[in-house]
Amino acid sequence: MHYHVIFLLAALLAPHALASSIPANLQAFYDNHKTGKCSKALAKGFTDGKGASGFGYCNDVAGTIYLYGNGAGGKYADMDIDCDGANNKAGKCKNDPSGQGVTAFKDTVKNYGIKDLDANIHPYVVFGNEEASPSFNPQNSGMKPLSVMAIVCDGKLLYGIWGDTNGGTSTGEASIALADLCFPNEGLNADSGHDPHDVLYIGFTDSSAAPGKSGAKWTASNTAEFEASIKSLGDKLVATL
Repeated sequence: MHYHVIFLLAALLAPHALASSIPANLQAFYDNHKTGKCSKALAKGFTDGKGASGFGYCNDVAGTIYLYGNGAGGKYADMDIDCDGANNKAGKCKNDPSGQGVTAFKDTVKNYGIKDLDANIHPYVVFGNEEASPSFNPQNSGMKPLSVMAIVCDGKLLYGIWGDTNGGTSTGEASIALADLCFPNEGLNADSGHDPHDVLYIGFTDSSAAPGKSGAKWTASNTAEFEASIKSLGDKLVATL
């Protein structure tokens, strides 16, 4: 079957059909680290943007960087909505109170056939904090911009890309495209995210996690098409946990 047919079929699927069941090794990861403890904290002292503190970036599992939260019930992060990038006032981003017209890696992704990431299409994660104190740049710990990330949300596994950074101290943020895949029945939009701290975001430090220009369908016309293009790489990365 040709790839364009596969992508077309994927685009017709409901959001929940794009998710995978959580493999045993990843479920063990989720269960073992939701205590909020981290012995190899790369940076800490961040917030969820809504008043809760105690969030940070952890490297307790080799080859990964993940968000942990010891200030919100000893769990993980929430999922606020980011609409930065191309078409930042389109679709569910039309009521975005703080959106910007560019993402952190626009200069890189413009070489991939698009002018910037589109929050309505690309399932990206906001990861890393700049221009504030504390701050954290995942690149200094081995992550590559636009690399594939694993997201555990609502009892399922999805894949996204590291597509933006936060300009303050908030954590737990993703594009509306990823949010709709995770929580399709919550009516999320630019001004209304997922508040429970039960979302696990995992970045990978192996250079192979970055698909580059040809390893993902950056020019996809919908989220299902893009998600399908990174699933194989995501599965390989999760298998290493």
